[in-house]
Amino acid sequence: MAYNLIIADDHKMFIDGLISILTDAPEFKVTATFKNGAQVLKYLNINGTENLHLLITDLSMPEIGGLELNQNIKENFPTLKTLVVSMHIDGEMIDNLIRNNVDGYVPKNAEKEELLRAIKTIINGEKYFSQEIKKAYTDAMFTAKAKEEVHLTEREKEVLKLIAEEFTTQEIADELFLSKHTIESYRKNLISKLNVKNLAGLTKHAIKIGLLD
Repeated sequence: MAYNLIIADDHKMFIDGLISILTDAPEFKVTATFKNGAQVLKYLNINGTENLHLLITDLSMPEIGGLELNQNIKENFPTLKTLVVSMHIDGEMIDNLIRNNVDGYVPKNAEKEELLRAIKTIINGEKYFSQEIKKAYTDAMFTAKAKEEVHLTEREKEVLKLIAEEFTTQEIADELFLSKHTIESYRKNLISKLNVKNLAGLTKHAIKIGLLD
């Protein structure tokens, strides 16, 4: 059986390289190529996905990039599989793609064999992520979890709540019967502990953990 693929990438050299790789796998046929996600969506809206099996897409493209394109396809054309092939190996991006049901992700410098393996795996109904991609995703998830699990003492929570409620340092000191200097120390420690840059970051965290409910 022949499988129809479409490719989206704003670098013609990459598209040509991919087409050349696919000559070794005659069961795959490239039916159309596009420079960005907007062109892909326009094409799909007109032609549908009845005879299409897989979209191979880059992430960084003008108008509509790979993240938005994948999300749109999974919402509106769920039968079309998506494989991201990109230079960007960023944990948050990978998380976004996984949450939006991407079928695979391979770095652009992957070996030809791995690329063909990824395409075949996805066409057969399974997901495919390179080792490099899995590692970047796992690392990002560990970091995010560590950030979430910062433990604050009851006193730190009190100070954080008052900061978020826009009390001045002196007003917080009066409220908690502490010195202004002590409150300054709490503020500095909270900024460091929560890994934020300023008072706005502290306020955001206070909202996130429900101190202002």
